[in-house]
Amino acid sequence: MPENIANYLEKTRLDSGLLLAAGGTAMFALKSIFIKLAYQEGVDTTTLLTLRMMLAIPFYLATLLWLIFKEHQAMPQGKNLLAVLGLGFIGYYLSSYLDLQGLNYISAQLERLTLYSYPIMTTLLGWLFLKDVITKRVMLSLLLTYSGVMILYWHEANLIRPDATIGVLFVMAAAFTFSCYVVFSKPYIIQLGSRLFTSIAMLASAAYALLHFGFSNELTDFQVNGAVWFYAVLLAFFCTVLPSFMVSEAIARIGPSKTSIVGTAGPVFTIMLAVILLGEPFGLVHFAGMVLVMLGVALLGKR
Repeated sequence: MPENIANYLEKTRLDSGLLLAAGGTAMFALKSIFIKLAYQEGVDTTTLLTLRMMLAIPFYLATLLWLIFKEHQAMPQGKNLLAVLGLGFIGYYLSSYLDLQGLNYISAQLERLTLYSYPIMTTLLGWLFLKDVITKRVMLSLLLTYSGVMILYWHEANLIRPDATIGVLFVMAAAFTFSCYVVFSKPYIIQLGSRLFTSIAMLASAAYALLHFGFSNELTDFQVNGAVWFYAVLLAFFCTVLPSFMVSEAIARIGPSKTSIVGTAGPVFTIMLAVILLGEPFGLVHFAGMVLVMLGVALLGKR
């Protein structure tokens, strides 16, 4: 009986972790759409990133204060605190900035597919540093998924956008930094709890964004129209606050490799929204890329 209960609890933990990862992925998928719409209003990358993080600060600060004063959780000290601050830098500030820069050069569809090359990097980093096992099924899932990435990149780079390579390089760099965050954050998430870890890391990333803005922009750059503020609010809450907590909790429950591979469903959401909301083209090449991604995710789901 105890063994049956343990198996049930483990299955429940796995299922809930997969749901959290899928939900966070769906919300993150909206990010590219809102960014593209904001760019159409004339806002620059640094200003948009700073607005997004400024609007998210109250949510993370309120969560942090609640955890410290109501739930009596202790702040990390010394090396642990420095590690969390460093992970906030690479995982949410640097990765976000590189991703936003890439969207200046490529479509939302290609950006999302390229960004989700991070499961390959995450799996390899997990294998190198965390002794995670790479099974044949996982490798086949990744192969199918990223064949779709390459098809769409070839199409866009050769037929539509000659500077697509620049955008892809920016987004690939974003994928690498985010994969480092996913892999190396796991022990700190387990030790501190996902809510405390995420609150500190995100507040740190907001501070980095503000410093960047202070060195590169003027305060008058905040004088944007109402549409930009609207998209910034959507980015802050639905594409930053909610999914960041969900993904961190998913990492704690199912590990970085499974979380990152579940995230490959993100391009499917983004492609549909990009076609509907941005009017981006969708033909046989886009369909083939999307089908390959869906097959990869379905293979993982079968597992």
